Amino acid sequence: MLAYEFCDKLKRLFGGMKKEFDKWNTVKKAVNEKAGNVLFHDREIWWCSLGVNVGSEQDGINDNFERAVLIVRNFNGKVCWAVPLTRTFKLHSPYYFPIERGDDNEVSSAAIISQLRLISSKRLIRKIRTLEQSEFERLIYQLERMLRGI
Repeated sequence: MLAYEFCDKLKRLFGGMKKEFDKWNTVKKAVNEKAGNVLFHDREIWWCSLGVNVGSEQDGINDNFERAVLIVRNFNGKVCWAVPLTRTFKLHSPYYFPIERGDDNEVSSAAIISQLRLISSKRLIRKIRTLEQSEFERLIYQLERMLRGI
């Protein structure tokens, strides 16, 4: 877990962290005005301006309120289904899918498949990498199980 994530958890645990909705609203306006199209595909992991969200929904961090997301389904180049990633692991939870880092097969993060959401491609900031096809297929299988209530 990164230091800033640990600090955020402590602040939330002890009630000291207030959500910056007003600051996010300013950033959100700029994201909405962003010109041009972003070229993205299924299986890609991107930094994304997720913003400040309500309750237990995953928030973004830093000045762009960003968080890594996995593109699950590109619908038309303008919107897609994405799942946020976290470095927090909840073993034995069907809603957290471990993501391997790459060549070393070490788990580096988890996709929170219970927080699947539709996002605009305007939220996408920069591509991180593409998930291996076999790992993506396992994630889709787990997502289908969740949607079916299995």
